[in-house]
Amino acid sequence: MITTGIKDFVSGLFQHLHVIHALILRETRTRFGKHSLGYVWAFMEPFLNVGVFFVMFYFLNRQTPAGTDAIGFLCTGFLTFYVFTGTLNKAQTAVQANLALLYYPQVQTLDLVVARCALETVTLGVAFFIFMLFSTMQLHHLPLDSAAKTIMGLSFASLLGTGIGLIFNGLVTVFPTIEHFISLITRPLFWLSGLFWGLNEIPQEYRGALLWNPILHIVELTRDGWYKTYNYEYYSYSYILLWILGAIFFGLVSEKMTRKYVVSG
Repeated sequence: MITTGIKDFVSGLFQHLHVIHALILRETRTRFGKHSLGYVWAFMEPFLNVGVFFVMFYFLNRQTPAGTDAIGFLCTGFLTFYVFTGTLNKAQTAVQANLALLYYPQVQTLDLVVARCALETVTLGVAFFIFMLFSTMQLHHLPLDSAAKTIMGLSFASLLGTGIGLIFNGLVTVFPTIEHFISLITRPLFWLSGLFWGLNEIPQEYRGALLWNPILHIVELTRDGWYKTYNYEYYSYSYILLWILGAIFFGLVSEKMTRKYVVSG
């Protein structure tokens, strides 16, 4: 009996992985098209934002923390943040954008979310390491301290974005107008998550309030992993994981409770 149950579980898992793989391939063709130019366009938004702030840093003679360069400092902030917002947006719209696929019995709502968020994470992860290659060329040496921490920071951003996106995915299914309020959350986070400033630059009395923001913890983790000289360990693994586990838990509950509305719709 136990052996049969394990076989059924493994069989079901492989079926879901096969479905997710097929959905990723479909999402890739839909999003990027058949030409390589589509992939280049995926890098344009982070490239333009990093470029704008790099120019501002240059003309304002803005100094980055010791041992860091402007391109790398901005990229570790912006790309980590874009992984979070990208997966949040993809998870939040996954079901509504692919309702027709739910007519296939093999496809579940969670498969759509996982496929879209996985593609978004890989795409921005590739963009991150391309940008950091330019940073390394500028410094003439590799400043990497811990590849594990860097990858962990990007992964945490993806998991948190996916979890919060799942919550909104369920809420938007029942209350469509909530979609308009999502930007009210992400826009302030752009300025409060340390994308173009380090927490050590902030007066001591304000740091405690800013550290309620889990994205700031994740950005600091990514920077600490990339730079050997970035010794400002303000982040907390337990705080980040608490947010991730909480977001995924409530996201799964939200998806479960609103699944009937998707099917009936």
